[in-house]
Amino acid sequence: MDWLLSQNLVLLAFLAGLFTWGCTILGATIVFFFRNISRRLLDTMMGFAAGVMIAASFWSLLEPSIAYAKDDGNVWSWFPAAFGFLLGGLFIRSIDALVPHLHLDKDVSDVEGLQPPKKLSRTALLFLAITIHNIPEGLAVGVTFGALAYGKVSTSALLGAIGLAIGIGLQNIPEGAALSIPIRADGKSRLKAFYWGAMSAIVEPIGAVMGAALVLLMLPVLPYALSFAAGAMIFVVVEELIPESQTNGNTDVATLGLMLGFVIMMVMDVALG
Repeated sequence: MDWLLSQNLVLLAFLAGLFTWGCTILGATIVFFFRNISRRLLDTMMGFAAGVMIAASFWSLLEPSIAYAKDDGNVWSWFPAAFGFLLGGLFIRSIDALVPHLHLDKDVSDVEGLQPPKKLSRTALLFLAITIHNIPEGLAVGVTFGALAYGKVSTSALLGAIGLAIGIGLQNIPEGAALSIPIRADGKSRLKAFYWGAMSAIVEPIGAVMGAALVLLMLPVLPYALSFAAGAMIFVVVEELIPESQTNGNTDVATLGLMLGFVIMMVMDVALG
């Protein structure tokens, strides 16, 4: 722990991003053992991921955002959290509207975003959908580690940031499987399905470095950066994860999965932070 406390915060954010990416890679390896996965299990995993992200958005991002604003003596301590939250949602909505992508439960004819002159394959569209999803997760990890620069880096604060990375990593495991299995089911080889599933989270270490560097360069934006990441994550949850887990007749198990993910992330954040 002493070694971690002495390291550059951007480096720690990068390592945490590599960890969350590694969890996606781990999840994608399931394609080497199974060609298909039950829709019931997939919906449960998507619900679990949604629960983790909702809990992380509040305890790891929004609550600290308000606390930092109060510490700065801001009379409107709620403003950075509210403004950043809405801005984060609009940011992901803009990417959603521009980048062509396809949700897991949709037909190719239901592709969203601007269409390039040459139509993209279903595999590429699914890959882009999950990649968009992973952008706010990388940012969340980065700004949380960057927030450690606010005052003295303590063991408890570092454990809180590590807890968030672990939580996001846990929900990345089913996400890796949720992409690689459908690609395999579409007829792609196991190796190609694994590759696309694994590479969908390469944006996470990149986003983590960007988030941490931004906070370190401009510490006053910290409350806004934290809530921005929260808003981006909540948009993904409500626009993608919850609908996809609730439209296949598995509403009860998907909801229980969400509640389990929420509780696990909440306990980790409170216990470690």
